[in-house]
Amino acid sequence: MGSRQKRFRIHPILQSVGLMFLLVLIVLFLLPSGKGNAGERITIGEVEDVILIPWRVKLPARIDTGAATSSLDARELKVKNNMAEFKLPKKYGGLLLRLPVVEWQNIRSADFKERRPVVEITLCIGPKLITTQVTLNDRSTVKYPFIIGRNILKDNFIVDCMHSNCLPPSCPEAPAK
Repeated sequence: MGSRQKRFRIHPILQSVGLMFLLVLIVLFLLPSGKGNAGERITIGEVEDVILIPWRVKLPARIDTGAATSSLDARELKVKNNMAEFKLPKKYGGLLLRLPVVEWQNIRSADFKERRPVVEITLCIGPKLITTQVTLNDRSTVKYPFIIGRNILKDNFIVDCMHSNCLPPSCPEAPAK
């Protein structure tokens, strides 16, 4: 006598619901969570606080996906013997900084064209400690003393322009003054 095996059939609707559930699980595991490890992209808002290392100066930064390079407010800027000397705005301590110029960058917009010195700084934004190049210029006529451009954003962050101050600086090396 031959034995018959019973075959179970799954209703087509249940099959599609099961596949949909599986897809949702896969997507949830693959999407960034907003706060993550050093290699993950983190979601930030249109304005975030940053801390300049090693000076521990905390200042607000405007996130600007249209800017190729980041830019720091440099008051009383002087460049001599390839060293940039400048002050941070008084509102943020007025600290006098002296940094080597790594290159010069030509900046152009619809209104102007100018040549700015570029220096290397280390900053903390959210949980990330980043060493990067920034241009220096007097930003006294605008609201934010620091612009974060694509050179910082491209490998590190996703920008949610509907929010601000999503992640306060939290690098262990950077307690704010």
